[in-house]
This record gives sequence, structure tokens and C-alpha cells, in this order.
Amino acid sequence: MKIKCGTDIIEIERIKESIDSLKGKFIERVFTESEIQYCESKKSQKYQHYAARFAAKEAVFKAISDSIKDKFSICWKDIEILNNEEGRPFVKIIGVNLKNIESIDLSISHCKQYATAVAIISYK
Repeated sequence: MKIKCGTDIIEIERIKESIDSLKGKFIERVFTESEIQYCESKKSQKYQHYAARFAAKEAVFKAISDSIKDKFSICWKDIEILNNEEGRPFVKIIGVNLKNIESIDLSISHCKQYATAVAIISYK
């Protein structure tokens, strides 16, 4: 068994500026419809949730980067960050065949200024 880890931290203000300056273009390029619905439902705290999902996507990408031949073969929307019924985040990989992944564990956190995520992937 092989285990890979990825982590990321981002300033929430950076994500807010990207969303506000590029209007819907940034959101549409980076996030899936389910992620957008989730973040927008958070009203005044939506930027924290967008930033947390951005950090999670980066963390997952870092953890799977050894498994993909070309880093351009995967895009932002191929990694979807959702929540289960208990609110725990999980990863859904869309349209990319990543062989031998046994599990992906994801932890997300955010405060007033920063969002961070850690992804741990175990391979068969």
C-alpha cells in the first residue's frame, strides 16, 4: 500500500477578490454546480467555503499528481468537494481514471482569514 498526502492554505480575501473581480467566470471555471449551490447557501460566509473548497482541490491535486501522466489532463471541475449527511467533506473525482485509489480522506478548516485542507490518499 502507498499513501500520498497533499495540503494547501489560501487567503480567503484572495478568493473573494477573484470572485468579485471576475464576476461569475472564476466560479464557473473552478467549481461544480453542486459546490456553487453549497457555497452560495452560506450567504455572508460563502467566501470562506469557496476558499476551503479551492484549498481542498489543490490538496487533492497535490496528492494525486504522481498518479497522472500530464498535469494538464485534469481540470478544476474534475475534483468535486461535497459533504455527506453528517457534514463531513468528501472528494468525488469526475471524468479522470485514477487507478488503484483505495480511499481519499479529506480535512478542511477555515477561519476569518485563511482556509486550509489536507488530503490523504491510500493506493492499493
